[in-house]
Amino acid sequence: MAARAYWQGQIRLALVSIPVEIYSATRSGASVSFRQIHEPTGKPIHYEKVVTGVGPVDADEIMKGYEVEKGNYILLDQEEIEAVKLESKKTLELTQFVDADEIDVLYYEKPYFVVPADDLAEEAFIVLREALRRTKKVGLGQLAMRGREYVVSLKPCGRGMVLETLRYADEVHKAQGYFRDIPDAEPDADLLDLAETLIEKKAGKFDPKVFHDRYVDALKGLIERKKKAKGGGRIIEDDGAAPERRGSNVVDLMAALKKSLEKPGEGGAAKKPAAAKKAPAKKATPTKAAPARKPAARKRA
Repeated sequence: MAARAYWQGQIRLALVSIPVEIYSATRSGASVSFRQIHEPTGKPIHYEKVVTGVGPVDADEIMKGYEVEKGNYILLDQEEIEAVKLESKKTLELTQFVDADEIDVLYYEKPYFVVPADDLAEEAFIVLREALRRTKKVGLGQLAMRGREYVVSLKPCGRGMVLETLRYADEVHKAQGYFRDIPDAEPDADLLDLAETLIEKKAGKFDPKVFHDRYVDALKGLIERKKKAKGGGRIIEDDGAAPERRGSNVVDLMAALKKSLEKPGEGGAAKKPAAAKKAPAKKATPTKAAPARKPAARKRA
């Protein structure tokens, strides 16, 4: 079954309009989901929409309300909301072009694949894609999807293009508030060299298949063991290992970096620890003999 387009409309560049379709480029991971269960009966817990003083209500009696003051709402139904006219609901107009590295990574939110809607749109689509690729620019505009208008970026991706929704400026915290207490100091040169060496030895091409959700794997393993366990008792795993204490001085950091480079698989051969020297035997401290006790004097009869 073919994927359903998340959005259909057109990209507009000056007087050129290109019909396109947008598809979600990501999907939810294989997370483990739980239901709340009533332990005495083993049955799932349900939720009802309830009005205070009235009780449960039907879905067709529910409207969306915007609170203008405490306890006072403006009511809107779904048709009224969907009827709001916005040009970007059907058209993505590219209004600016910037270098890709000008957009801070904090602003990127979610990617979508962009494809031409039909054969007639392919020529203009390819022209725009290659123009972006040659100029090394990213197109910016605004697009309305699912009840919200987004700032979006558009860039080439293989034979197609990728659209990424961006966060607005007021949705991103200023980094200075979090980083101001970090000292503005030059790092130790030797430590920096060691760190760079370690990074270079671990450098490689990005392969997303190497990474997987180990927490989900562990949860699935727990569920499988619980299913096989008799009596349904609790299964608590605790290796009892105390957290490793980390030093904070330069000597500790230097030793840790050097040790990292010596580990197998870190780019350096493991070195055998030097044989520990035997400590010289301590000389026995001579002890003074306790003075002999004089025999007690006999009492005369």
